[in-house]
Amino acid sequence: MPNRLAQAASPYLLQHADNPVDWWPWSAEAFEEARRSNKPVLLSVGYSSCHWCHVMAHESFEDQQTADYLNAHFVSIKVDREERPDVDAVYMEAVQAATGQGGWPMTVFLTPDAEPFYFGTYFPPAPRHGMPSFRQVLQGVHSAWTDRRDEVADVAGKITRDLAGREMVHGGTEAPGEEELAQALLGLTREYDPQRGGFGGAPKFPPSMVIEFLLRHHARTGAEGALQMAQDTCERMARGGIYDQLGGGFARYSVDRDWVVPHFEKMLYDNALLCRVYAHLWRATGSELARRVALETADFMVRELRTNEGGFASALDADSDDGTGKHVEGAYYVWTPQQLREALGEEDAELAARYFGVTEEGTFEEGASVLQLPVQDGLFEAEKVGSVRRRLLQARSARPAPGRDDKIVAAWNGLAIAALAETGAYFDRPDLVDAALGAADLLVRLHLDDQARLARTSKDGHAGANAGVLEDYGDVAEGFLALAAVTGEGVWLDFAGFLLDHVLARFTDEETGALYDTAADAEQLIRRPQDPTDNAAPSGWSAAAGALLSYAAQTGSAPHRSAAERALGVVKALGPRVPRFIGWGLAVAEAALDGPREVAVVGPRLDDEATKALHRTALLGTAPGAVVAVGTPESDEFPLLADRPLQQGAPAAYVCRDFTCDAPTTDPEGLRTALNG
Repeated sequence: MPNRLAQAASPYLLQHADNPVDWWPWSAEAFEEARRSNKPVLLSVGYSSCHWCHVMAHESFEDQQTADYLNAHFVSIKVDREERPDVDAVYMEAVQAATGQGGWPMTVFLTPDAEPFYFGTYFPPAPRHGMPSFRQVLQGVHSAWTDRRDEVADVAGKITRDLAGREMVHGGTEAPGEEELAQALLGLTREYDPQRGGFGGAPKFPPSMVIEFLLRHHARTGAEGALQMAQDTCERMARGGIYDQLGGGFARYSVDRDWVVPHFEKMLYDNALLCRVYAHLWRATGSELARRVALETADFMVRELRTNEGGFASALDADSDDGTGKHVEGAYYVWTPQQLREALGEEDAELAARYFGVTEEGTFEEGASVLQLPVQDGLFEAEKVGSVRRRLLQARSARPAPGRDDKIVAAWNGLAIAALAETGAYFDRPDLVDAALGAADLLVRLHLDDQARLARTSKDGHAGANAGVLEDYGDVAEGFLALAAVTGEGVWLDFAGFLLDHVLARFTDEETGALYDTAADAEQLIRRPQDPTDNAAPSGWSAAAGALLSYAAQTGSAPHRSAAERALGVVKALGPRVPRFIGWGLAVAEAALDGPREVAVVGPRLDDEATKALHRTALLGTAPGAVVAVGTPESDEFPLLADRPLQQGAPAAYVCRDFTCDAPTTDPEGLRTALNG
């Protein structure tokens, strides 16, 4: 019989709706039940494309005996971390403080007052590698709860007080200057892997936000080393197994230092960020590889992640049916030489094996290889390779596809909107701009209420009950601002303003300018989460700082500019120390230091060829974080267009920076010079 999760909107919770465990969703009622029945709470946190979450579910939560024990002695709560990042953040901080590490599935035991007292991640069904079994953990916690309740209460109280007392490192209320950004670059250089690209050792994550900083730093200062690190890392990733050589798009991370074997799930946020990075790399260098990868990644998002409502789904699973009914990681993506022969015939299979680095031994499990593009001598005929790719993609599409998490997360759709709008504009692909508009329209219709408050998620055309967090407001505003610049539709600037007003009113500490991940009027947890570091995606803090800065440049709003600069104080503190973990914050700081520049393009009509040429040139400028407004001289959609006449009847571009404006130009080449370097 289905449990209480059967009514959930989250695909992850729905995966557990038929477990024999008597799951509750996160709710006041669950904690009331724990108090009433005098039981501790098991909090289990994961997400739909998490491999080890599936493993633990199969081993423990689908096991009747384990479920019977849980149902007798615990109130069990299941949380989708993508739906409730605030709950995840608060208890992950406790797990990391207690154990020195964290991850998913996250397993935390709480008192009925939601105070944590015992922690872990994955627990196996039988003891192994020094880890206790899940049953042993449950028995130990039950025993402590029954026989040593005072001790448990003391531990829980101490942990909660320690969490509440943690102070944020804040570097004051000033944005970083030249010195801090140069120190950040030096720190990245020390951690850079010159042989393989990227930073640090295995596992290796795509450093998209750090690359944005490197590209902006190079644009502002001309530092060749910054551009080299960005270019080489992008090339190594694009040639590696972390990139889907047939269908486009990136996997979550590489388990090795060489980008060969990925953890195969594909997340919307990674692909949105990387699509934009490769588009910006092309903008800076004209690299054909960067152009191809940006477009293939955009096409992957539209083809495989777009939902019927026009938004973008959260993720594709790592695991899929290997054809025998067994779910295996990577089964959809890997190839043996024999499978190549079956799909292509003997001669073309040999070519494909050489081109994609498929060997008899394999680079993955059981003799299978992840497709790569190894650097090698000899030329391959482009037409032949194209034919091989198409046929392999067709053969692969007959395999059982990985599951898709169909929920729409506001923040990640904001990132996708920015990426698709810009990529569409750069490469003359209006269909990609239309896809961005479709997702933006969905967010406005479904996720925004009449006070412009955001719902975090939706699914199948229904908004979820969870309130948007800071990253939702910051990333959606970022997407809307990019859309405004590309389309010339000022309504997107207005919507960004509504969202950023909430950031100022509900997420900002008035005294320090520090930002919180949850609104002042959100559900009160044991701690109000606050994390400025950029991990898989920009932190809410960095995302909001970037959107506030762009909005201030578009509108001249001093409160938004001041809020952005105060928020960047944390980048001043963390940038020189941990630059890998505040990449987007550093990229925003580059924009603040450069101005950012404000470009107004006026023309008699938006479809006029000369206007379009100036507009395109403005969008292709590499000046960090430059903002672009386009319209007719009488338009009131963008404040930047006010008092900007045509020049002798011809379209013109006006470039301003730090309250000083250049003479207007009608020449795209002159505009290019003003915006590059």
